[in-house]
Amino acid sequence: MTLPEAATRPCDLATLPAEPTTGDLDVAYMRRGAQIAACDGARRLAVETLLAERAMQDAWIKAGARPR
Repeated sequence: MTLPEAATRPCDLATLPAEPTTGDLDVAYMRRGAQIAACDGARRLAVETLLAERAMQDAWIKAGARPR
């Protein structure tokens, strides 16, 4: 089982310019919200993949297979 690429890439977070305007703050706030949601989705995908992989290994062992 391969971990999806989205689950392995670092999360990107918006930063503010040196002297931010109110508009910069509004844009960064909205952008960060979307970025955090995307990052959380990727984290969940990684956890689901890991749990599925472990379940497959447990089923394989329960079926009587032996590790090499």
